Amino acid sequence: MSLDPAETNPDFYKVIFENDRVRVLEYQDQPGDATTTHAHPDSVMITLSSFRRRLVHGDEQRDVDLETGTVRWLDAQVHRGENIGETPSHSIFIELKEGAGGEAKGTLGPS
Repeated sequence: MSLDPAETNPDFYKVIFENDRVRVLEYQDQPGDATTTHAHPDSVMITLSSFRRRLVHGDEQRDVDLETGTVRWLDAQVHRGENIGETPSHSIFIELKEGAGGEAKGTLGPS
């Protein structure tokens, strides 16, 4: 069984960009909506709205309140979530793919 959020929860997660190094997902839901269990690799999350969510993994649960424009690093994880607030959730996830890229070159920008 796949834990890919775009497959387990296609009503909420949409792939909006993908290449060999990253995959970008857009997430949107409404108050009371809940996802099934899914997994994310190491990712960067950018919130496009303020919202309140409950994240659950096994017996652990954590409530989070995030403001619009929050940017957070997320370690790889498996969870399910629920919008426990009064506003829709809207976020972008930039998922990193393992083994992508190559050695750092030690210079910034084009040479």
